[in-house]
Amino acid sequence: MRKEVEKVDFEKVIEEFEMITKDAENVQKETLRKILEENASTEYLQNLGLNGRTDPESFKACVPLVTYKDLEPYIQRMVDGDVSPILTRKPITVVSVSSGTSQGNRKFIPWNDEMFKTTMQIYQTSYAFRNRDFPIQDGKDMNFIYGNNAPPKKGGMTLGSATSNVYGNPGYKKAMQAMKSPSCSPDDVIFSPDFQQSLYCHILCGLVFREEVQSISSTFAHSIIYAFRAFEKDWEELVNDIKKGVLSNKITVPSIRIAMSKLLKPNPELANLIHKKCTGLGNWYGLIPELFPNVKYIQGIMTGAMEPYLKKLRHYAGEVPLLTSEYGSSEGWIGSNVNPKAAPEFATYVVLPQIAYFEFIPLAQLDGNQVELKAIGLTDVKIGEEYEIVFTNPAGLYRYRLGDVVKVMRFHNSTPEIKYMRRSGLLLTITTDKHSETDLQLSVENASKFLAEEEIEVIDYTSYIDLSTEPGHYVIFWEISGETSDQLLAECCNCLDKSFIDPAYMFYRNCKGIGALELRVVGKGTFQKILESQVQRGVPVSQFKTPRCVGPTNITMLQILLENVVNRYVSTAYN
Repeated sequence: MRKEVEKVDFEKVIEEFEMITKDAENVQKETLRKILEENASTEYLQNLGLNGRTDPESFKACVPLVTYKDLEPYIQRMVDGDVSPILTRKPITVVSVSSGTSQGNRKFIPWNDEMFKTTMQIYQTSYAFRNRDFPIQDGKDMNFIYGNNAPPKKGGMTLGSATSNVYGNPGYKKAMQAMKSPSCSPDDVIFSPDFQQSLYCHILCGLVFREEVQSISSTFAHSIIYAFRAFEKDWEELVNDIKKGVLSNKITVPSIRIAMSKLLKPNPELANLIHKKCTGLGNWYGLIPELFPNVKYIQGIMTGAMEPYLKKLRHYAGEVPLLTSEYGSSEGWIGSNVNPKAAPEFATYVVLPQIAYFEFIPLAQLDGNQVELKAIGLTDVKIGEEYEIVFTNPAGLYRYRLGDVVKVMRFHNSTPEIKYMRRSGLLLTITTDKHSETDLQLSVENASKFLAEEEIEVIDYTSYIDLSTEPGHYVIFWEISGETSDQLLAECCNCLDKSFIDPAYMFYRNCKGIGALELRVVGKGTFQKILESQVQRGVPVSQFKTPRCVGPTNITMLQILLENVVNRYVSTAYN
């Protein structure tokens, strides 16, 4: 007889959260003590002369602030099979491989059981607050998640994405059942070796369970949009599968076919209903609530690089609320969204003091190019100030600079509530001009308004610094949803150029020290080709983010973009 999974008491989760956040300073000290005590004998900490001390003062005095590049030699030894206590006392046997799409270089991030525990802690906290505002009653989650069962590397090290390491953990499914949020899709669909086949079956599973679907989610908002764009293309085939109860021949992975055969039965009534709804929608506005009448929210990471996709997601969602989820990275988690009713653009995250030891570098130090950076503690930050996050986690990252800039909006009890602002590094610079990812996003948003009157949207975008000409100039690549006039796109190009308001950029544009900005429009499907090329090289689709600047390390992406240019426009804004 199968044992009933004990449900999570969400009120108790919230009570524990409130208790911990009221004593953040002491919780932080205890968190650091546990990490350092567990790993006191490691080569890294021994070489730094910490000598078993676990207090924050000794830790900061002995252990330097580091980036991935500083720890890479140690991590590479672990990946190559060295099981000695290098960064952690217990050998690391699993490594999370970052996508590398943001900055062009993939990272190997140590992963262990403690990381899974902190993941479940933050999932439960965020879910408890979501469930309080949007209660789900034994429904299903249409979760666009994609695992990968990567083969072990030498030394027995298993490589996978951060999401795969979570989904593949034996405790994950049990935890989701306990949170009353089981996925519509069977494991064989989630861990499919073929992303496109997995996506097709995720959608099909959701349609089969359409009445039970109460939430729709993915790691990133981009993945949800990608899924419903795929639905637009494949809906008639999906309807046919439901009508006949036979899976499409294009699904060739045997394990998926077996798993789906257990779910798929002939259902002409459901097929006719979906067909009627799709033919009556026109421009697909409100597609999600039409297909899933009991869906209460759509959830995923929707801040930062995902904000440009919100407009399209709202088009599909209609009146269904969009909820941004937890804040974290491949390296580890940071905070939970405890105000899920807030629009994603205004989302904030309460830092959980028990999941890692946090420090913050004041942004003034970074902007001033200060040689010796000094970080302050979690409870020492000030409301209204911006900081770069630094953390120490249980898997061997000590005083690790994450590279994210956040703003402290308020305090929740004694722990800060932060808003993600941007990556700390510059995205675009040719001379002394400085442009962040946010600057590029605002420029694109300003220019895309010219397209709105013709009901055309920017599907996706990226940039490139072209130094092949003298002087160098910026190139913005756009994929748009329809055709329009050269005159209108020329106006968009001028607007892109004028929207960069950094004083140095404006000065050098006026004196011809920076060349005229170019807008290059690429053919429809170009960014899908980029996604598929990254999936082929092993990047999990659930972690893929379109890079907002294609650099020298993104050769394949740049080649795809250049090969698919259909129109070019050169700014005359500074003529």
